Amino acid sequence: MRPKDPFIGREILGGQYQILEKIGTGGMGSVYKASQPAMNRMVAIKILHPKLANRKDLTSRFRREARAMSQLTHPNTVKVFNFGELEEDGSLYIVMEMLEGRNLNQTVRKDGPIPADRAIPILIQCCGALQEAHDLGIVHRDLKPENIFLSRQGGINDYPKVLDFGLAKVTERQMRPGSLILTQEGMVFGTPEFMSPEQAQGKTLDARSDIYSLAVILYELLTGKLPFTAKSPMEYIQKHVTDPIIPLSERVPERTFPKQLDEVLARALSKKPEQRFQSAADFAEALRPYGGAAAQALPSLKPESLAASKPPAISPAGPSSPAKSSGPGLLIGVAALCLVAGVLLAVVVMRLLGR
Repeated sequence: MRPKDPFIGREILGGQYQILEKIGTGGMGSVYKASQPAMNRMVAIKILHPKLANRKDLTSRFRREARAMSQLTHPNTVKVFNFGELEEDGSLYIVMEMLEGRNLNQTVRKDGPIPADRAIPILIQCCGALQEAHDLGIVHRDLKPENIFLSRQGGINDYPKVLDFGLAKVTERQMRPGSLILTQEGMVFGTPEFMSPEQAQGKTLDARSDIYSLAVILYELLTGKLPFTAKSPMEYIQKHVTDPIIPLSERVPERTFPKQLDEVLARALSKKPEQRFQSAADFAEALRPYGGAAAQALPSLKPESLAASKPPAISPAGPSSPAKSSGPGLLIGVAALCLVAGVLLAVVVMRLLGR
């Protein structure tokens, strides 16, 4: 029999949370379902493997994940409630919202390829989460189907949440003094099937690398396959760098796709970052026409459309102050009215005198 997990059944943080069961595990740590009685809710708690506690590089990466996620407030990013170090044994933890559902990898494995009018709205919402992260100087660096979770929220199905910023690149302005920069140039991190060409070559990454990875995910959602045929992770890495993608219609001949959608994906999967969409918002807007009514109903991510939707500004003097908002045109009009009134008055006076 396996030894009992020491965290299951344990109360942590002064009894704020009680760990109930393990719901997942990975190279960095395990994720547990826990109750938070004071808030009457369930949460997910990610705890770094105790055996890794002495690895400064990994503990720094774990803290960076928590710090990156705690700054993000977009509804399609998993919420972080708390993070820190357990007093009892020094274990590092992140307390997150508890999600019910399945990730995109599980969805494709169970349902097969997903129709565009279902897949594209999911990806547009993910673009919104990434746009916020990119605006804050955070690059995810490990986007893959396992890191996008589909849940049901507020009666909405297929509500995606972007998870696991464990490889996130946080710019220096986001880092606390003494933090370690783990993803140095020349080092390759990520998942080979979904990494950008520049990531495969160990180059410095920016937001456009995430756009490439998200496009690979969309390709797999639509076809059930990856943009290249390869037999090993190293072969995938090589093909990301050198080979053109297989067009959607050739990958699954039994399905038809608009030619323009093929062109959108080809651009997002360009080898050179400068030839891709330059922001997640741009990618989302390019996808929108091919995502059906659900995609059309989603709010635009473009800054100008957000500005256009804001109410008009009111001058500091208040809405009843015409002098600052009317300009010289009103003054000219008032002067003209005064002149006309003066002429009429003069005519009346002359007629009275004539009598």
